[in-house]
Amino acid sequence: MILHLGLLLVFDLDRWPYATILLVGGAFLAYARAAARLETAGSARSILWVAIALRILLLPLPPTLSDDTLRYVWDGRVITAGFNPYLLAPEEEELAPLRDDLWQRMPHQHVPTVYPPLALLLFALASWLPSPLIAVKILLCICEVIGCFLLVRLVEALRLPRGRVIWYAWNPLPILEVAGMGHIDGVVVAAQIAAVWLLVERPPRILLAASAGAAAVLAKLLPVVALPIWAKSSRRPVLFAVTAGVLIAAFLLPVFLLAGGIPPGLVKYGVSWEFNGPIYEPLWRLFEAIEADQAIKVGLDEIKNTWGQDAFWNRLYPFVYPQFLAKLCLLGGFGIFFLLHLGKDTDHPVLATGRLFGGFLLAMATFYPWYLLLILPWAAVCRHRAWLLLSALLQIAYLSHLLEISHWPGPFVLIWGPFFFVLARSKWSIS
Repeated sequence: MILHLGLLLVFDLDRWPYATILLVGGAFLAYARAAARLETAGSARSILWVAIALRILLLPLPPTLSDDTLRYVWDGRVITAGFNPYLLAPEEEELAPLRDDLWQRMPHQHVPTVYPPLALLLFALASWLPSPLIAVKILLCICEVIGCFLLVRLVEALRLPRGRVIWYAWNPLPILEVAGMGHIDGVVVAAQIAAVWLLVERPPRILLAASAGAAAVLAKLLPVVALPIWAKSSRRPVLFAVTAGVLIAAFLLPVFLLAGGIPPGLVKYGVSWEFNGPIYEPLWRLFEAIEADQAIKVGLDEIKNTWGQDAFWNRLYPFVYPQFLAKLCLLGGFGIFFLLHLGKDTDHPVLATGRLFGGFLLAMATFYPWYLLLILPWAAVCRHRAWLLLSALLQIAYLSHLLEISHWPGPFVLIWGPFFFVLARSKWSIS
């Protein structure tokens, strides 16, 4: 497996797409074999040392499959120069003195940052270090390896084989996405594992768990959906919620004040970003085919003719298009799923977190491969076949980039068809 991953360093992943596909595929085959053989025999020390070695191998890999790390370094540079990245997009003239080759290669220069304060703090720290691009990946890997160590502690607390951690720690997806491409999700992994482990401990360490949960949200906003579940699991939900809420507010309130509301970059991401959404993609195309937006507009016309107040109803028309309607449906569907999930009394924190993040990810309009890190630790602990399989299938999402082909329908169906087939036959279980 080390050989498979190490060979990736020989190649520019963009320049040699077929070799990249073969090597990544080989890495997943080697990983699956090693995890299956060592699940009941792996020691904590060997698991962690191999995890560290695999990440070190990929640290020098240039971020050719994703350019997020370029934005991380840029945002850190903007902060250390004394500017507000929530208001100033990279293309703004005020930031012209900071421009260099990195700026030239960075996409989305018209969008201000979308990253929360803890992530920006790490980016700023990396900008002070030599070679910020590699420095930020090293910092992210340190956090993720700490997460792997905490995952060992978690499976020990659950009295499961330590080898379960291999399903995450040696998985090529997080190794490639954190050490190779340098995604902030490595910090999120460590923080959310810490939160759940501290809740599983007896007695639960509620203040520390709430702090870890807040850190996960402040690194990337997505884990906010898990806070109510974690609060309920703590058995002292008010204490957990107040602690996490105060910490999050202390960091986010200044951001909202400085940005004059929700940061514009975050608004643009929520409204405009979309890629590989497992339900979203076919849903909006269905709405387009049946002209659901036109039917709604006809209904709005009828309402205006009946009730008047044209100025009020006219504000809705710009939002009546298939993609936005699909997002509204998925938001409502996840809301119902969340309320039903929150009402369960029997779920273990690991199971509750895994199920919740599973529903959340399936409802998203954007599903990049590294988003799977949100659920992958829980899939590893529970040996959830569908989500573990998806860690390999999601590499197909890079075909549209590497081979310059359309993601729909070919790669999309190759990813989600096998996943949903296995998902229908899989379940969350700690055993």
